Amino acid sequence: MDQVARIDQTINREIPHSRLAPGLVWSGVGNGIGNRFPRKDSERVMTMLQNTEKLYGKKLAALDGEIGHVKDFYFDDAAWAIRYVVVDTGHWLTGRLVLLTPHAFTKLDQDEHTLQVRLSKKQIQDSPSIASHETVSRQFEEKYYRTYGWPVYWQGGQMWGISGNPLAFSPQPPDIEVRKSLEPIADRHLQSTKGVAGYHVQAADGTLGHVRGFQVAPVSWAIQEMVVETGPWHLGKHILISTSEIESINVAGESVLVKIMKADVRSVHDNEVVQSGA
Repeated sequence: MDQVARIDQTINREIPHSRLAPGLVWSGVGNGIGNRFPRKDSERVMTMLQNTEKLYGKKLAALDGEIGHVKDFYFDDAAWAIRYVVVDTGHWLTGRLVLLTPHAFTKLDQDEHTLQVRLSKKQIQDSPSIASHETVSRQFEEKYYRTYGWPVYWQGGQMWGISGNPLAFSPQPPDIEVRKSLEPIADRHLQSTKGVAGYHVQAADGTLGHVRGFQVAPVSWAIQEMVVETGPWHLGKHILISTSEIESINVAGESVLVKIMKADVRSVHDNEVVQSGA
C-alpha cells in the first residue's frame, strides 16, 4: 500500500462523511465545466459529503423568514443527482407539494442548523403548484424552471444541463417550443430518497442489507454513495457503495441491484467504501 492510499484510508476512517476526490475534479467556468481532468495525488481535494439522513428535518429559511423544514429529496437515478428538496411547510402551504431545486440554495451543509434559500416567501408561494399526491411531470418542471429563469437540467448533456453544478442564472431560449426541440428523448428517473430507504440491497450472491440513505456532494448535489446497513451476517455495519456500482432500482420489488458481491464486503470496516473485486 503506497503512502497516498494509507492517508486516504486513515482520513476516511476518522471522518466517515469525508472523501478524497479520486484524482478527478469538475473543471471551472471557462474550462469546459463538467469535463473531468486528472490531477496529481498531491492536488487531491477533500470533499465533505452530506448524508441525507442528517439533512431531514433541517429548517429552511427564505430571504424573509422560515418556510418549514426538509421532508425528503427527489433524485435522478440516471444521472445520480438530487433534483428537488421536498419542503414540509407545516400549516403555511397545505395541500400542495413544495419543491425547491438546488439552484435556490446558498449551500448544502448538514452541520448548519438552518439551510438558506435565495428566494422570498412570496416567490415560493407563487411558484407553480402541484398537489401533494401528484407525480412531478415534465410539464410541471418546464413551468417551474421557466418561472425562476433557471437553466433546465435535461438540456446540455451535463449533470445540470449546461453545467456540472446548479447555476443560479443562465441564458436559455425563451420560447418553450425551442427548448423542447433541444430536449433529449429520455425517460425520467425521479425517485424519493425516503421512499428508497429500506429497500433490500441485492448482490448476485445474496442480500447485503438495506438502504439507509445517500451521501451527496455539497456543490454539485451529485449522489456519490449509497449508505447500506448490512444484516447480521456482517454485524449490522454501515457500508458505503459507490453509485457507479449500482445496476438498477426495482421499485416494484423494493430492491436495489448492485455489482458488489458479499465477498467484497467481508473485509470492509464500518463506514468504508466497498470496492468490487477487492
